Amino acid sequence: MLVIGGTAGLGRAVAQQALALGAEVTVVGRTFRDPASEHLTFIQADLSSMRQAVRLGRELPAQTYDVAFFSLGIMAAKKREETAEGIERDLAVSYLSRLAFLQGLSGRLGTARPDGAPQPRVFIMGAPGTGNIGQVDDLNSEYDYKPFTAHMNTVAGNEILVLAGDRRLPGPAYFGLNPGFIKTGIRSNYLGEGSIAHRLAEAVAGLAGPSAQTYAGRIVPLLFTRDLDGRTALMFNNKAQVILPTAELGAEYSARYLDASKALLRRAAD
Repeated sequence: MLVIGGTAGLGRAVAQQALALGAEVTVVGRTFRDPASEHLTFIQADLSSMRQAVRLGRELPAQTYDVAFFSLGIMAAKKREETAEGIERDLAVSYLSRLAFLQGLSGRLGTARPDGAPQPRVFIMGAPGTGNIGQVDDLNSEYDYKPFTAHMNTVAGNEILVLAGDRRLPGPAYFGLNPGFIKTGIRSNYLGEGSIAHRLAEAVAGLAGPSAQTYAGRIVPLLFTRDLDGRTALMFNNKAQVILPTAELGAEYSARYLDASKALLRRAAD
């Protein structure tokens, strides 16, 4: 299993649960927080950089992986932040890095496994099924920046990766995950790390939703179940139950969104 964004929050909890169940896990992230293990490999990367995401997608030896799990994400800041490559920071981290990674990864994922192995799988965490379609004409939030609107660009993009993945990034099957309201560090970029508002929000999240560990316990079996063989473009809530996709994200709109995303990615990575 490959976990992109597995050094904190839900990604870390999922990586730990998979390890506990006997999986071989590779974690990609900025800071390694877990003890060394013969079954755990860490690759350090800053995936706010599209150049790094593109390079890793092309070079990572992914031919033996069964599952790639994308959980890396933040929330847009109150004032627009931009990476050194000119991309709004939330868009870069929470969505465009996934597209950049998958462009090089999808065709190689799981290709060296034994004959008869099930189709490799990609799981993309976001908020699918919530009716958000993003702003395709201003993905980079260059004209009218609002934090919530900017973050919804990432939400729509991630759902589109799931819905259109088998057409635009063929090879694996694609699935979406909506964990809902869970206590993690994702809100720190918007509320301010350690601020009163941040502490209160995380306290409420801790009371209202499952813990990261509880979520991982529910979701990790889903990642490997044979019940998903031959399926793609399904979305799941934090109880591993199927949810409906966003109806407005049809094939024509999804294609337009991905074309705009790839143009922005080329501008950043070239």
